[in-house]
Amino acid sequence: MLLVYLPALHGGLIWNDADYVTRPALRSLQGLGRIWFELGATEQYYPLLHSFFWLQHALWGDATVGYHLVGILLHAAAALLFVAVLLRLSARGAWLAGFIFALHPVCVESVAWISEQKNTLSLVFYLSAGWCYLRFDADRRTNDFVLASACFLLALLCKTAVATLPAALLVVLWWRRGRLEWRRDVLPLLPWFAVGVGWGLFSAWVEKHYVGAQGDEFILSFVGRLLLAGRVVWFYVGKLAWPVDLIFIYPRWDMTAQRGIQTLFLAAALAVLGLAWALRRRTRGLLASALFFGGSLFPVMGFFNVYGFIYSYVADHWQYLPSLGLIAGFALTLTRLLAPLPSVVQRGVPLVLLATLGLLTWRQSHLYTDIETFYKTTLAQNAECWMAHNNLGNLLRDTGRGSDAIFHFNETLRLKPNSPKAHNNLGNVYRDRREPAQARAFYARAVELAPDVADYRNNLATALREIGDPQGALAHHARALELFPESASARNNYGVTLRDLGHPAEAAAQFEVAVRLDPTSSPAHLNLALSYSLTGRNREAQEHYSEARKLNPALPDLKLP
Repeated sequence: MLLVYLPALHGGLIWNDADYVTRPALRSLQGLGRIWFELGATEQYYPLLHSFFWLQHALWGDATVGYHLVGILLHAAAALLFVAVLLRLSARGAWLAGFIFALHPVCVESVAWISEQKNTLSLVFYLSAGWCYLRFDADRRTNDFVLASACFLLALLCKTAVATLPAALLVVLWWRRGRLEWRRDVLPLLPWFAVGVGWGLFSAWVEKHYVGAQGDEFILSFVGRLLLAGRVVWFYVGKLAWPVDLIFIYPRWDMTAQRGIQTLFLAAALAVLGLAWALRRRTRGLLASALFFGGSLFPVMGFFNVYGFIYSYVADHWQYLPSLGLIAGFALTLTRLLAPLPSVVQRGVPLVLLATLGLLTWRQSHLYTDIETFYKTTLAQNAECWMAHNNLGNLLRDTGRGSDAIFHFNETLRLKPNSPKAHNNLGNVYRDRREPAQARAFYARAVELAPDVADYRNNLATALREIGDPQGALAHHARALELFPESASARNNYGVTLRDLGHPAEAAAQFEVAVRLDPTSSPAHLNLALSYSLTGRNREAQEHYSEARKLNPALPDLKLP
């Protein structure tokens, strides 16, 4: 499996990976405590996941190879646990199902995208909980139930979507025995249902108030959400059956258009479910697979607001867990169909299938090798993806291609005129070009559109100082620090403004806080060194200047007085 993911092994950070690879303010033991006990300290409140990232950063820092390797190993572990669960159920085709899951290209996004360790890690705990519960179901030993419950809780602390596990277990138990008993089957899982529902509601609240899953992009009627659910199901079935043209961001459907066609998707899904119900006495496998797949997809069908809906209603990583149901059903069916045939066919067909999936996965993994190629490939298949334009613009700016970046930021604004991010990013480009008046205009628009984002306030304050209005910058500095008091960049920029206004002591205090918040900030060390030098603290000034030069070797080798 490592071979098919090899192209992605040296890929860099993409999109929101920087929000998951532990930021400087959280890298201490105190930061670890904040991960667990402070809402908003991390992008999503998945404390076990972020603790796992915290540990990885302590081991290999920002080197992405380590994170990619861990993602691959977690995926391999999940595939093996999938096999173990199917073997415990005495399901035919268990190993074939495991290999299909391990090699299927729809899993590439979950494995090669560092942020999606929340998928791979949570699935390891999810399947561990399932295996332990099935063992409990066989012998009713308390230890097995306790261990299964612990694994379920650990899975929830990595990703909320695993809350569907107790319902999935009931489906599996019904498939296995053909009936469910209240006392034996349902009653033991009631605490799991309660915890899952409670955690799901809490996560939905966090997604709304801390991640930003609210606003006009999320307004859909109940009928619209039903129609979306029908279309979502068939999209994922299609990508599992024919995994081509997989991209990072799919086009966002207009759910207000072509209501007749939209209704057909829902009607077809209900028809298949009805057929599976009608055939349940002859074969329970079809209904079980459909219920597992649909039930596991339920959190991302559109009934709940998910932040990613801003960009698209579907994403490959959202079917990572649900795909297990259809893969297991397919592997079982294929094994039965091949059983009467010669052994060469029984072995050859699965080998050809797995080789094809492996090749497709290897090709898909190349998408994550180079970040510029990653976004350009996305735009080649989804030219209206404003997020890809925006992120590609940031990449081009970071590599010194500001003119090309301006084009992509303008494309972002063409597609999404009220994007505060694009306005802020255009301001960054013009500030790089030493055109602070132009930068100030774009920063001001970003603040107007999103007044409670600290970075935009910080940037506007900096631009005001650079056009000769440090007094006007103070209010924006204050608001930026009120919104995000632990921003080293905001502290450093505030210190520079205070220094320009003739307040060296207050400026030095801000630089000291900035250095404490981010010891890797060369500008903060440099500014603190200059402040200490001006006040006669020469030894400390030289220490911080040496640290700034270590972080930025382009600085000249000076001896401060």
